[in-house]
Amino acid sequence: MDVIGVEGEVAGSAGARAVPVGEWEREPHPSDSLRTFGAVVQALREHAGLSRADLGARVQYSKHTVESVELGRRMPDEAFVERAEEALGNTGALRKAARHLTRGEAGLAAWFRRWARLEREAVSLCTYECRLVPGLLQSEGYARAVFEGTIPLRTDEELEVQLAARMERQVMMRERPTVPFSFIVEEHVFRRTFGDVEASREMLDHVLELTAPRNVTLQVVPLGARLHACLDGPLQILETSEGRRLGYSEGQQNGRLISDPKEMILLCQRYDTLRSQALNPTESRDLLERLRGEL
Repeated sequence: MDVIGVEGEVAGSAGARAVPVGEWEREPHPSDSLRTFGAVVQALREHAGLSRADLGARVQYSKHTVESVELGRRMPDEAFVERAEEALGNTGALRKAARHLTRGEAGLAAWFRRWARLEREAVSLCTYECRLVPGLLQSEGYARAVFEGTIPLRTDEELEVQLAARMERQVMMRERPTVPFSFIVEEHVFRRTFGDVEASREMLDHVLELTAPRNVTLQVVPLGARLHACLDGPLQILETSEGRRLGYSEGQQNGRLISDPKEMILLCQRYDTLRSQALNPTESRDLLERLRGEL
């Protein structure tokens, strides 16, 4: 995953300055906010009847840099924002939009990044998983095995970036001891083999460790349980500091953020119903410890 440096020279107008190579680096993971900011720049530029070269001359950057900003490939610096604001009508739109710029999160799928930001600020988080151990509970060995099995295959560098991002997400669970985290996971997920016996034991130990604090609840849906209301697939529900509930579901190469209040009422009802059908937290921990002992 090469990082491409910015062009060394800006437009050759009077007062133009050379931009040191590397001052702006191409964003390897463009964020939604960068794309949105770029779209605003492009819309204002076109409304003003300017070409990219024209705007580049006015902001003292090359037309290629303007293009990169408009496409969300580069994080604009303060000078670009201020000069573009002045050149495009001083509406205040660019200054305000720039306050919300964030870089793309390396190692996270594009469709998951917004949810990852939301869960860091959530006042509660509920997760149902029927495919694999939830990312917030995965051991490093388990996560590595997951990434090694994905298609298309990743380079070693890309795999390490993904692995680091997944482990970093778990930090918030340790740093936020007053936030309730609830997990409901199907028993077969923990029975699925990967790696050797030691790796499986390490995974179960990791799950037991992360779910031991009082603010974290793990419930297992046993193999003998009947069909239930969450069979449509994995589900995550969070509550914001404003009391709003949002959901997230994920499938093949896509993820969906759910905000419609009526749909959220339905999803919360499904989750609460499944919670009553799963083993209680004590029984669930006992089951995981038995599984570990069987290895």
